[in-house]
Amino acid sequence: MTATPAPPADPRTVRRTVILSSAIGNFVEWFDSAAYAVMSATIAGRFFPTYDRTAALLATWAIFAGGFVARPLGAAFFGRYGDRIGRNRMLALTVLAMSGATFLVGLLPTYAMIGVAAPILLFLLRCVQGFSTGGEYTGASAFIMEYAPEGRRARFASAVPVTVGLASVAGSGLGFLLTSTLSTPALQSWGWRIPFLLAAPLGLIGLYLRSRVEDTPVFRALERKDDIAQTPLRDAVRKCGRQIATLFGYSITNAIGYYLMSSYMIAYMSEELGYSKSEAQLTNVVSMLAYSVVCPFAASASDRYGRKPLLLVACAGFVVAPLPAFWLMKTGFAGAVIGTSLLAVLVAVIGSSNVPALVEMFPARLRASGSAIGYTAAYVLCGGTAPFVATGLVSATGSSLAPGVYLMSIAVVSTLVVLLAFRETRHLPLGRDTVREEPSGTEPVSA
Repeated sequence: MTATPAPPADPRTVRRTVILSSAIGNFVEWFDSAAYAVMSATIAGRFFPTYDRTAALLATWAIFAGGFVARPLGAAFFGRYGDRIGRNRMLALTVLAMSGATFLVGLLPTYAMIGVAAPILLFLLRCVQGFSTGGEYTGASAFIMEYAPEGRRARFASAVPVTVGLASVAGSGLGFLLTSTLSTPALQSWGWRIPFLLAAPLGLIGLYLRSRVEDTPVFRALERKDDIAQTPLRDAVRKCGRQIATLFGYSITNAIGYYLMSSYMIAYMSEELGYSKSEAQLTNVVSMLAYSVVCPFAASASDRYGRKPLLLVACAGFVVAPLPAFWLMKTGFAGAVIGTSLLAVLVAVIGSSNVPALVEMFPARLRASGSAIGYTAAYVLCGGTAPFVATGLVSATGSSLAPGVYLMSIAVVSTLVVLLAFRETRHLPLGRDTVREEPSGTEPVSA
């Protein structure tokens, strides 16, 4: 008796599963940054000598930025892995590495216990986290996009920036709960560890869901055609240099804007503007909620009008808005909420078009490698260093508006890059084997 073949899976059910598995895994990845930012002031006192508060905070942000040093290695490793072995297997590895390293941060002994070895161990674990993150964001973006229906790519892919925002909300919300309910001795003794220890169960959930999803139709098509790139990293650099440079050029504003808004703002409000830690945490929760809510709407606009118009709107917005936003933060709690939320909306607009654009820019066989190089380089050089640079600028200039001026200056560069170098990608097929589609009569560049 012949067995009846199983009916094909409902595409809508498959897409929902893809979005859920990518979203939860991405949530775990970015919960790390939120947890570190939330506890930055406490970490400064637990892992460094406290005789100079500014120096301790700068050292804490230096370790935060140091974690980004490993991102290029992660981008190279996971990008190559994703192009050669598959998007899904790559994402399973990233979530496992991230959740394990974050959990171990929660178990670290402090400076008072083991001296200088404490910040060294913290730095090493941050490097593991950075290595993992080097492939996560772009990998999750490609995974969702390669399942998304035509005309709704950005809307589907908005799950990636939305879960980044929700991870920050969860981290900030937990930080607000801990700082408002625990005594200072309890927070410094064991309370700061809680956000990091939660990474273990969350990581196991993400790993389980990702293991149950088949790889993307685009990658399976490459396998059927035996068209898997053998040297995707080298080929991406050689054939997609213009796309990598363009992606870097506008992603630097995305990177600085995001990390000033999400990671730096809590310490900035409490250390520089004199707000209580609870007020700083609550402000961060509100701004990240605004970011998460705006992302799907901005993504829908990107699907309708194109990536380039939305990128231009966001970059131009960053040229004029940061200084008023940082000024508002000085006027009182309500002004701080409005100022940080203004930055959050701009980050949502640029991020919601950046996700589909960074996937669409590259041909299928070089996508994971090419997108990881350009995007990760921007976040290594500008994103991870943003809190450190902002803290140093405030200290050097004595002006609390200095971070806003810094962001505005970078945004001028990104605006010019989008205006002069970015080519609309919304119409490009994701399964193509050329670097880009050329006008009629022009020979396409093969990948």
